[in-house]
Amino acid sequence: MTERKETIKAFLIRTLADPVLIYAVIAMMSIMTHYRRTEMWIYGIVAYVSGWAIFRLFDYINKHHFIGFFAYIVLLSGFIAGTAKAIEKGSENYPISWGLWFLTPVNAMQYNKWFTLSIFLLFLIFMLSVIYYFTRVRYRLFMNFLILIIPFSVYGKENEEMEIGFIIALCVGFFIILANFRQMSDTKEAKTVDRPEMFRSAAVFTVLFALISAFVPKPPVEADRTMIETVINADALTDKFLEMLDVFRDDSDGEQFRRNMGNAPMYYATSPQPLQLKTATFTSYSFETDKWSYSEADSEYWYRDEKPFPIYYNGGVAEAVMLAAENDGEFAEKYGLTQFINADIRPVDKLNLKITSVRRGGNSAPVPAGAVSFDSCSFENTLGLTKSGIVFALDDEFRENESFEFTFVRPNFFLIGDNRSLANHIAAIEDYDEFLSDAILALPASDDTSEYYEILEENIDFYEFAKENYLDYGDSELIYNLSQELTAGLDSPYEKARALEMYFIENDYTYDLTYRKEMGENAEDFLFDTKRGVCYEYATAMTLLARAAGIPARYCEGFNMQTTYGDISSQDYIITANDAHGFPELYIKGYGWMCFEPTRTTMEIVKEREDVSSLLVKSGLIILGISAAVLILIFLMPVLTHKIFLVIVRRKSPNAAVVSVMRRIRKVYGISVSSSAHETEAAVYKKSSADISAVVMLFEKGEYGGYKLTEEEKTKAISTYIAAYEAYNEAVKAERKAKKERNKRMTV
Repeated sequence: MTERKETIKAFLIRTLADPVLIYAVIAMMSIMTHYRRTEMWIYGIVAYVSGWAIFRLFDYINKHHFIGFFAYIVLLSGFIAGTAKAIEKGSENYPISWGLWFLTPVNAMQYNKWFTLSIFLLFLIFMLSVIYYFTRVRYRLFMNFLILIIPFSVYGKENEEMEIGFIIALCVGFFIILANFRQMSDTKEAKTVDRPEMFRSAAVFTVLFALISAFVPKPPVEADRTMIETVINADALTDKFLEMLDVFRDDSDGEQFRRNMGNAPMYYATSPQPLQLKTATFTSYSFETDKWSYSEADSEYWYRDEKPFPIYYNGGVAEAVMLAAENDGEFAEKYGLTQFINADIRPVDKLNLKITSVRRGGNSAPVPAGAVSFDSCSFENTLGLTKSGIVFALDDEFRENESFEFTFVRPNFFLIGDNRSLANHIAAIEDYDEFLSDAILALPASDDTSEYYEILEENIDFYEFAKENYLDYGDSELIYNLSQELTAGLDSPYEKARALEMYFIENDYTYDLTYRKEMGENAEDFLFDTKRGVCYEYATAMTLLARAAGIPARYCEGFNMQTTYGDISSQDYIITANDAHGFPELYIKGYGWMCFEPTRTTMEIVKEREDVSSLLVKSGLIILGISAAVLILIFLMPVLTHKIFLVIVRRKSPNAAVVSVMRRIRKVYGISVSSSAHETEAAVYKKSSADISAVVMLFEKGEYGGYKLTEEEKTKAISTYIAAYEAYNEAVKAERKAKKERNKRMTV
């Protein structure tokens, strides 16, 4: 008997749908997602195509061991050479070695495409080699299990969770490989099952595993690490937290915003509204390093021995000017303020914030956006107040349970009454310093107006100082042109600032914690190319755009106070390390410093999470429905196939029906198709004591004797099949009952 040659089509179908290859590709995708999520599918496609070709080489090696050995050495040498070349390319202008990069958490380093490619090449040849060998050459269950946990180990070394989809796919793939390649033989303790039964079991396991994995996640744990991280002062995360609270750190590249910093509490606060908290400011930006660094504008400060003390430049200018205009008609007429004397000019509310630190360390107090005064503090030593509005401990650090109290103004000045028109009018006055000096002279002299004197005096010359220090955007032509385009036709600084802020929200910029910048990427790349990043990129880009539009701006870092605890109306907030945030602060003529939020707001992120959760729930219900249907089909399949068989066989001719009945009986009883009719009869009787001699006689009469059977004989054959089917079910039930009885006797 000659062996039938496999067609090209059959060969491609068999090799392209190879479960071993697909399992290897899933393993590679899960690993590379850890290193570069955005390119997961690219790596998957490359792994699939190259894996298919390499598996064909492995097939050859498996048949030609001597020549194959040298072929594998050549293949391995090629991968090693490619890896070495990738490492060499990645080391160019990169600050650390490949070894240190590999040992460092990926979200602590800038993305290096060549180093990542080297990891891909190393894992690819390794995973393809071991998965092929321990399935097709020498099956080893334990080795396959070790291979399974390799992707989990990659995530585990950095305490990162693998996505549930990959977990399900890897475990299901492992079980499919086990079912395909596991060699079993009959013993007293175990019996080899036929392939259909094996795959039914595999299907049940797969569906149940997917359901349990998808719908029974581990319970959320809100762990308070305060005690642990207070005791273990050397903890790397604690060090990073404290660095974030250092007002005079040299620079910032925003890396702390690209990682999961944990839910360790930093502060507890009581406030009538969520706020941005400022702990550091940076003035100078470098396009070469994509870093902010502090300058004299950030480090210049005054001693503050007594509390409370004011924090200037945050609102109040318009109110002071209108008080002067109402008191001095000449001043009002000189600067065109008469029209606003009877207008609806309203001051914004002044509110109070109390905030308490959880941990010891750091020398910077969390100053709320719009702060106008520092009211009190449990810290008894001398404080400093920088020109950029940061309050810090001089030659000391704040302790745990340190309390701070501030007065701040709501950021809604431009949204009420005629305030915006007045501020825009003031902003259009050319000689701003002279205007503020005249306003001081026009103010009524009384104790009630002393606060307004101080506001105007502090703002005199400050605008010139702001223009000297906060307008540098690196002379980037791209940033300048975009800034001019976005602010064209807008006259006031506030309107320009809002236009810049909305640009990011309305133009498909993506907040992406998983995005890793390549070496050399900077604000220009974010604005015009990648459009992906975290708050650092958004805040940096808006700061530079504002400067290019002529609005003094600085980059700030601190926290987003956004999470309440208690009931829905609670004014109690918890600020964790994961609330670390970067944002721009702009100097608006006619008002003062104002914080903006180009990054998607907290509510938008929460809304997106809700949408995703809703989608997951819907998807989960769909999966649940499909899975339930699959389980029902699996368990009802014998009954369904029996009913369907009866419908189909009754429509056949008598001769064809008898042949179908014989095949069906063999399938139900698990009898080999090569068995003769009498062998089938004996096997059926042994299993269930059913008599199918009538079917055997009709089968031989029609199939071998050439007789044309009648409808009555077809009906008799079908009736015999039904009796044999019912007898089989009764026999199976009896076996199960007997097995339970034996087990019960053994346990007694």
